[in-house]
Amino acid sequence: MPQIVLHVDMDSFYTAVEKRERPELKDKPVIIIEGPQHNLERGAVAACSYEARRFGVRSGMAASAAHRLCPDGVYLKPNHMLYEEVSRRIMDILRNYADIIEEASIDEAYLDITSSTPDYTTAEKTAREIKRVIKRKEDLTCSIGVAPNKTIAKIASDYQKPDGLTVVTSEEATKFLEPLPVDKIPGVGRKTTEELNSLSVKTIGDLARASKAVLVQRFGKNGAWMWDAANGVDETPVQEVEKKSIGRLRTLDEDTKDLEKILKALEPMIDEVHTQAQDEGFLYQNIGVTVIFEDYQTRSKSKTLREHTSSKQAIEETAPHLVRAFESDPRKIHRIGIKVANLKQKQQQYGETPLDKFL
Repeated sequence: MPQIVLHVDMDSFYTAVEKRERPELKDKPVIIIEGPQHNLERGAVAACSYEARRFGVRSGMAASAAHRLCPDGVYLKPNHMLYEEVSRRIMDILRNYADIIEEASIDEAYLDITSSTPDYTTAEKTAREIKRVIKRKEDLTCSIGVAPNKTIAKIASDYQKPDGLTVVTSEEATKFLEPLPVDKIPGVGRKTTEELNSLSVKTIGDLARASKAVLVQRFGKNGAWMWDAANGVDETPVQEVEKKSIGRLRTLDEDTKDLEKILKALEPMIDEVHTQAQDEGFLYQNIGVTVIFEDYQTRSKSKTLREHTSSKQAIEETAPHLVRAFESDPRKIHRIGIKVANLKQKQQQYGETPLDKFL
């Protein structure tokens, strides 16, 4: 059976989540800055909304350059715990539709739906259903590419952003790829594009018609890879990626500094995190707490245990100590999160070690 792959890519994920959480940011150019807080000279653009992109702002750009282009933009620090929690819920949605899911990043995933999907008409219906469910449950949009392999699916997901859906069948692949610029191939960056352009290779069609031997001579094994991609060939399988952490994040009923209320809010999250770790067979060595204050600034504290454990008690006893580290801050807490990290798969014969060995 021919392979059918979906590439699901969330639209401007970080800024879309921020706008959902803070409706007053709707239609504003929002720019997420990674780096020293409030320091536009040293930070870099981690993400930007479509409104900001109209001013020429791009991810990876120096924050100072972004500010010159868009001085009236809303500049925010990233809320990584929030993004990770939303991402987890979205990935859980996607798992309901995939035979195999490969989480390519926090905001994109490949889905192999071959065994459950007889044709591209059914695949398109599946993609539309995924878009509807994500919009209904998370109030976010995504763009999806449906194709016979990962490379074409990723190119297709970018074709009609935002909120797009592009289906490319095996028969349509060459025609779809032919007029696109070579830098639409994932992994072909600026320098490679300039080199290809110097060889009069400007479109993917040009690349497909080029001599594979010449490309290999000029670019080594990457030349062969690019030629294959241009000709619609990609045999890379969709593969599960090792999980790095398990976490939860919740908005409190009201902004508060009341430690008892904060710890009470953590209890069900600790249950959920521990249960998921148990169900997926993970031990953890790092326990972390993240708070988002009333002004939406984020701070985190974590503790690394001496050894890996599956003990729920380890989380229950560590979390309050981490939360108390924020007591001296005058701001009220708006959201609270718990995370376990440095995961490893539990051995079948693993015997639980006394708690005091870990703390």
